Amino acid sequence: MSSSSTIAEFRSRWLPHVTDDGLARLVSLLESASPLLIHGAFTRALPMGCLASHIAWNHPTARHLNEEAGVCWLTRVANLNPATSAVIQAWDRSGVHDWDLRSGLLAACRDEQTTRRAAPPPNEPAEFVGEPCGAC
Repeated sequence: MSSSSTIAEFRSRWLPHVTDDGLARLVSLLESASPLLIHGAFTRALPMGCLASHIAWNHPTARHLNEEAGVCWLTRVANLNPATSAVIQAWDRSGVHDWDLRSGLLAACRDEQTTRRAAPPPNEPAEFVGEPCGAC
């Protein structure tokens, strides 16, 4: 699997489902090649986990889970099969030691952060002004 297809999967299938906290966590771990960011397994000993586990531990759907958080997040939130995910396959080969992969993932995370900062805030419900209509 090529690096470009791996990064493309990460951008299109992973990042749309990553919370802001999860994104910040990934950036921090990838920047420092943290020993808490492992490969070859979803978790080793908490708080050591792979990309998916760290994302999951910062996502409301899976944050309460431990060892199974990464698999749960991938299958239920990102709708990916962990066994066929290009990102999982590439990460499991070398993890943080693959500089090209790590820098590509980090660049994708930073781009996503920039995009989110530039996006207008979500629509807030309009504040009610005036008399209630009786149907409310």
